[in-house]
Amino acid sequence: MMLQFARLSRRCPIHATRRIHGFTVQRTKHVPELQLEATLLRHDRTGLQHLHIAKDDSNNVFSIGFATPPTDSTGVPHMLEHTTLCGSHKYPVRDPFFKMLNRSLANYMNAFTAADYTFYPFATVNKADHANLRDVYLDATLFPRLREIDFQQEGWRLEHKDPKDTATPIEFKGVVYNEMKGQMSDASYLFYIMFQREMYRGTIYGNDSGGDPKNIPDLTYQQLVDFHKNHYHPSNGKVFTYGNFPLDDQLESLNQKLMKFSAAQPENVDKITSPWQGTRTVTANGPIDPLTATESQYKSSLSFLCNDAADTFETFSLRILSSLLLDGHSSPLYQGLIEAGLGSDFSPNTGYDNSTKTTVFSVGLQETTKETAEKLPVVVNELLSKVAETGFDSGKVEAILHQMEIALKRKQANFGMSLLQTVAGPWFNEADPMQLLSWNETVDRFKSEIAKGGYLEGLVKKYFLKQSPDGVMHFTMRPSTEFAGELVATEQANLTQKVSSLTEQDKKKVEESGLALLKFQEAEEDLSCLPTLKVSDIPEKVTYTQLELGGSIAGVPVDWNLKATGLTYFRMKAKLNHLPEHLRPFLPIYADCFTNLGTKQHSMAALEDMIKLKTGGISVSTLIANNHSNLQDYDQALVVSGHCLDGNIDHLFSLMSEMLNNTNFDNREKLRNLIKMSASGAISNVAESGHVYARTFAGSALSAAGKAVEQLSGMTQVKLISELATKEDLSDLISNLKQIHEMAFAKPLMQCFITVDPAQVKNVERGVSGLVESFNASSPSDSAVSDFEVATPAKSFFPLPYQVNFSALSMMGVPYTHQDGAALQILSKLLTNKHLHREIREKGGAYGGGASYSATSGVFGYYSYRDPNSLRTLETMTQAGAWAAQRVWTLQDLEEAKLSVFQGVDAPMSVASEGMVYFTDRITSDMRQKRREELLAVNAKQVVLAAEQYLVSAVQAGKTSVALLGETQDWLLKQPDWKVFDWGTEAAAKVSSVTEELAGAVSEESPSQSSEHVSESSTSAGPVVDSFGQTITNARRGDEGQLYELEMTDRAVSKLSSLLAKKGDEYCLRVALESGGCHGYQYVLKLDNEIDPEEDVIISKEGARVVVDEMSLELVDGSKVDYTMELIGSEFKVVDNPRAVSKCGCDTSIDIDIGKKGGKR
Repeated sequence: MMLQFARLSRRCPIHATRRIHGFTVQRTKHVPELQLEATLLRHDRTGLQHLHIAKDDSNNVFSIGFATPPTDSTGVPHMLEHTTLCGSHKYPVRDPFFKMLNRSLANYMNAFTAADYTFYPFATVNKADHANLRDVYLDATLFPRLREIDFQQEGWRLEHKDPKDTATPIEFKGVVYNEMKGQMSDASYLFYIMFQREMYRGTIYGNDSGGDPKNIPDLTYQQLVDFHKNHYHPSNGKVFTYGNFPLDDQLESLNQKLMKFSAAQPENVDKITSPWQGTRTVTANGPIDPLTATESQYKSSLSFLCNDAADTFETFSLRILSSLLLDGHSSPLYQGLIEAGLGSDFSPNTGYDNSTKTTVFSVGLQETTKETAEKLPVVVNELLSKVAETGFDSGKVEAILHQMEIALKRKQANFGMSLLQTVAGPWFNEADPMQLLSWNETVDRFKSEIAKGGYLEGLVKKYFLKQSPDGVMHFTMRPSTEFAGELVATEQANLTQKVSSLTEQDKKKVEESGLALLKFQEAEEDLSCLPTLKVSDIPEKVTYTQLELGGSIAGVPVDWNLKATGLTYFRMKAKLNHLPEHLRPFLPIYADCFTNLGTKQHSMAALEDMIKLKTGGISVSTLIANNHSNLQDYDQALVVSGHCLDGNIDHLFSLMSEMLNNTNFDNREKLRNLIKMSASGAISNVAESGHVYARTFAGSALSAAGKAVEQLSGMTQVKLISELATKEDLSDLISNLKQIHEMAFAKPLMQCFITVDPAQVKNVERGVSGLVESFNASSPSDSAVSDFEVATPAKSFFPLPYQVNFSALSMMGVPYTHQDGAALQILSKLLTNKHLHREIREKGGAYGGGASYSATSGVFGYYSYRDPNSLRTLETMTQAGAWAAQRVWTLQDLEEAKLSVFQGVDAPMSVASEGMVYFTDRITSDMRQKRREELLAVNAKQVVLAAEQYLVSAVQAGKTSVALLGETQDWLLKQPDWKVFDWGTEAAAKVSSVTEELAGAVSEESPSQSSEHVSESSTSAGPVVDSFGQTITNARRGDEGQLYELEMTDRAVSKLSSLLAKKGDEYCLRVALESGGCHGYQYVLKLDNEIDPEEDVIISKEGARVVVDEMSLELVDGSKVDYTMELIGSEFKVVDNPRAVSKCGCDTSIDIDIGKKGGKR
């Protein structure tokens, strides 16, 4: 290794104080344990810092970042992260960041807003690509256009619901606004944000850098521009580069940009959190999880201010201490809190956090009770006092250091990005980046302190057990059934305040801005200014991993990847195609049992200690593998994985044998803890990845494998684990687990794949032989699963208390080896980049959306993420195939799509992942090469044919499957073909109560005014049934005998019948049209129990009753009574009045053409 570094140094000799392209080298450091050379430089003119890490790694990383301390919770750093990427002076196109996603081979492109800094990283193996992206990123951050129209699109704006129709209500829109509304549906995120606000009260960290939806509309465009001017200056910035590309080239291009700036004095922000006296106690309201008992949904934590993040050694020591206190079954806080049954899991903020200037250690519980939350400080203090008294076993410290040693040897594909994420936060908080990289020096010093005795115990006393406690906070979030409604009410109040303050000129500007943005989004652009790679830059040949195939050990097939890395990786696949259907849903729990229950010989705590000390980890997981040539066939299996240092091979197989043969399924308490931990926060997980759950469920109606995947990892599994968490008696579950165990690990159905140093093959063979000989030798059926009757694809809705929705629409494609698969994969990228990004994100305001195609499962699907306009999105998805079939695709379009596809195909791979696609899916290198050639050869005709044959035809034949997650939508209530997911009786009731809270209620008080008499009408004797199936009492007819009708929509019937059931039979919803308002007439709707049996017309349907006086009836003839939920109020409305010639924006006031006929149009 030293020779490699010598070659690197000769290639670019770097010495302290040397000047290179406007930079001065400040320090250099050789880090042999990480096999890298680090160089810290400073730009002479601006003072920008640059950390370069030279390593023999082709996956090169670049990042530029700036200190961005927020002064409020308007989210200006987050919004600036979005808007800087919306065009720059050199690249004046709309959203060059997304445009570059399909003009590059980068395997990683992103931007992050942290608590006090923002950074923009990418990674690529292509040198020209690296130069292109570097230039785009530098121009975007340093010279953005920052147009107001970008601020409106990405940040927030007031706009009519339909920008082309000023009669539609004004609402809040914006990508960041909707993104953060979605975050507010995540209870774990909310807990952390609320905790941070109170823990760092009075400092910049008490503000939400991402933005709070109630504060985001307070941000002005000028404030955004000013924030960029003050913070996105090179003097306030840091650059990180990593990999094997020459440093000289990078410094030269950097200097060309930086020389346009002069030195500036960065803002001096005091980020230190000063400790307060005593314990600060704070309780806040939070959302409820509809799948668990409300009384045990408290989240509570105890937090301690710790050291300055710049002290890298103290930070390292506290990270070790945190791991010893919290990680694993044998840790004292896990045993004293989780195993003691005080909560189902640790709170979201539990652990040591060094992302802020003053670091914090927290420990807490979620899914706990009010009583437990109140006594948490006493319990934690007792546990920590015991730790300080008894200390830590030296073996546990050794086990943690052993895990670190393995991590150093593990060859990661994203090692450069991992280093960046490790260094960035502390570096922005004045830590020495060179010291952060000095792994061996830090570990040696730590071992020296440990050898003296009492070091870790001293840290416990220093920070957690002070005689006069200061800087301690007890934070609790209590569940509130009103929380979701309060969020909506706050948003409505903000919107009402904004809208009511608009002048006529402001309203005109809202209208014009909405239309201008729509025109801006729809405009075709000239992208020729953007740099791009070519398809010719993509290697023609697949990267082969030389595998040794066809071997066997003790009769079990074994494939080998012979490679010396110092680590041995073992994987074993045990097929379970013979498993009965009723047992399959329990496979994920069964797999988790091996690493959670312990064995008949060892407790889980003792077993885990041995695993940490002798291996890099052992896991058991489920696998669904499609047949590469037949989508209705698949294999279901368990996969056992483990790795270790080459010297511990015997220990690895001994521990695996112990776990797989002797797990104690009768350990009820451990099993109960496992289930509760799995169920804990399930809805929060869905809130974070709802589009994944939606896609999974949509795909479950299309194939046998899709159904199996959803059953094991989708909403069906969420429901199952949530139900199991409520059961007191686990006997049935234990019986099911034991039945699975009797059928699992049949020796004839096993396959192994091993990555190992050739010198260690004999040791591995001995270990594998001992392991597999202990398993069942019987031979159950090995037929692939194919007993699937394709269901009629459905529209499935999952009611959840979210403020935004997640949607998916899926259809079947082809198997991996089918020649049309390549065109479908290219088509998915074309649709995302050329159509869906604009329609779903830019126009629709969703945080994300697009199309995807799975080469192995054959499912083509659309999705949206944190979407406020799901109906519009689903319509866009439905028509996307036709749009693609009618478009004339250019060569440039196809080139960009192919580059985008190969970003994933050719992404760097870790040693542990090499050969895994063959092990799991039996896809050979020859198959991969054939598909590669097909992808490179796709032409426009194939794309159009694929769109017609698979997308358009699926829609026309009704063979699409749709899933929607989130808040109940009014439009959905009118469509009987939607199936509402059954959460179970109790959960369904809770979901319903929360969504009803969100929907609000009709106003019961309205002013009363006189109405005008327009014309005479005749009365029908007796009740009449109208054309909508409604019963009319005292029906009225016009001069020509036509029946006057007023239709109640389905959602109006549903809401009104519910309200009247509570109020009583004597009540109706009175609809009147009276003179006044901002136009000639105004609608007045109210609940009324004073009915005139002679003059009033009563319209009834399914328990809903509307009453209309005779004088108003003719003027509303042909209209509809609807129930709508808008941001500025939920209410009953009269809509679609045929006589209306104009109306106000809130739909309550109209001008009427009295001579115009009413009735159905």
